[in-house]
Amino acid sequence: MTESTETPPVEQNSVRGKSKFREYGESIFWAIILALIIRTFVVQAYKIPSGSMEDTLAIGDHLLVNKFIYGTRIPFTHLRVLKIRNPKRGDVIVFQFPEDRSKDFIKRVIGVPGDVIQERDKQVYVNGVPYRNPHEVHKDPEVFPKEVNPRDNFGPVTVPANSYFMMGDNRDRSYDSRFWGFIKESDIRGEAIIKYWSWDQNSWRVRWGSIGQLIN
Repeated sequence: MTESTETPPVEQNSVRGKSKFREYGESIFWAIILALIIRTFVVQAYKIPSGSMEDTLAIGDHLLVNKFIYGTRIPFTHLRVLKIRNPKRGDVIVFQFPEDRSKDFIKRVIGVPGDVIQERDKQVYVNGVPYRNPHEVHKDPEVFPKEVNPRDNFGPVTVPANSYFMMGDNRDRSYDSRFWGFIKESDIRGEAIIKYWSWDQNSWRVRWGSIGQLIN
């Protein structure tokens, strides 16, 4: 009597189960890689925590920031490649806060390299010419002398090369370049482009009218 040489039947369900598990794992892996690439080089989401950019941006606004318009930053370096343009006066940008690099701030560009910036009695001058952005607001009528506080009287200062002078639209309640100086081009994250969500925590409601608004 001879022994059977037949191969045992393969458990099809087990094979299918392993294939599906591997397929799901690979899909999740590549989805994570793609998300990291998009977040690093293309666009990133931010939330507004303070009122320094009111009334342009309110507390609870959620933004998308274009990370490639000023050049894609190579991770762990200060190098930027594929730059479309330099930041210009009036841009709203997100940047690393010079006094605490673990934090990101958002302000508006007021001075570009070479500009002379001065403020007299709340009026900003760029290169000796009055400059007023249509989005700026003043919510405190008091005017502080330069010796007491640089908020309302500041400068003149010249913006260095590869640096920018930043101010919040809510001029009387913004901690900005008047207090801590310039930001370096290498510290810029990107340009704020659109609000994709807005939540008013005080009244617990969605600001439907803000969703989809372009930031300018």
